[in-house]
Amino acid sequence: MNRFVRALGACLALAAAGAAVAQGAYPSQPLKWIVPYVAGGGTDNLARSLADAMQPSFGQPILIDNRPGASTNIGVAALMQAKPDGYTIMQAENAALLFNEHMFAKLPYKPASDFTYIGAIGRFPVALAVTPNFPAKTVAEFVSYVKANPDKVSYASPGNGSPHHMAMELFKQKAGLTIAHVPYKGAAPAMTDVVSGQVGTMMLDLASGLQFIKSGKVRVLAIALPQRAAALPDVPTFAELGYPDVNAYAFHGLIGPAGMPKEAVDRINAELHKAMQAPKVVRLFADFGFEAMPGTPQDFYKTARAESERWGKIIQAAGVKLD
Repeated sequence: MNRFVRALGACLALAAAGAAVAQGAYPSQPLKWIVPYVAGGGTDNLARSLADAMQPSFGQPILIDNRPGASTNIGVAALMQAKPDGYTIMQAENAALLFNEHMFAKLPYKPASDFTYIGAIGRFPVALAVTPNFPAKTVAEFVSYVKANPDKVSYASPGNGSPHHMAMELFKQKAGLTIAHVPYKGAAPAMTDVVSGQVGTMMLDLASGLQFIKSGKVRVLAIALPQRAAALPDVPTFAELGYPDVNAYAFHGLIGPAGMPKEAVDRINAELHKAMQAPKVVRLFADFGFEAMPGTPQDFYKTARAESERWGKIIQAAGVKLD
């Protein structure tokens, strides 16, 4: 009997050791990183740069999987169908994290409970830009001109429900403006028409717009952040100009399906933080005007939920619906 007990104990110990080895072996296969936008855009470039920086110490390939469309809901659907084993993650931003639950009446997921929050990446500042010949050189002049000519001004955005769209709606609410919205299919065509003067203005993110700003193809009047952006130190914030509540940006972070193992979450979070300090990534952030927001999964969750509540009120007041 004692021999049996000892043998059983040895087997259990071996099994426990095997389980510990298996748990400690993460990652043991390639990681899929879903990007809910087309290849070549600011979000895609950010994802690929971070993945490249993370891969050497992560020890496994990190494969970018572009799933664009439906206000990022196609990408979210692919994420929700994946096993919560730590091998499928998604780069989420305002749509999935903050906006969609307030814009879609029948959204098939709940951001508060259906995601594993891995870590925030950071934010792209959003700025009010006008075509070079626009008859206003300051925010005060812009507000005066739009109020005096409500039917003459329209604004572009990369699409309905985009951070750019909602940032302008926020500014319209706070300044009491009426400006027609012209949605495009992406930031590039929207920027092209603002540069050419076909549309007078837009809220642009610095990832897609910084080169146009520095070359003088558009003129920036204000940045929608609490403090000035390092990439544009001479551009005032809306708060400086009397609009303290005009605070908007494209917020990015990594999420997974609900129920991911803590080991996987902690490892990806740690590798993400290291990648943010890589010289190539630091330079990319500077070029994009991107502000890193490293932190714990809990920090990311709290920030996302607080921002969702804030934007829910703005979206309701604007009456924006996508279904």
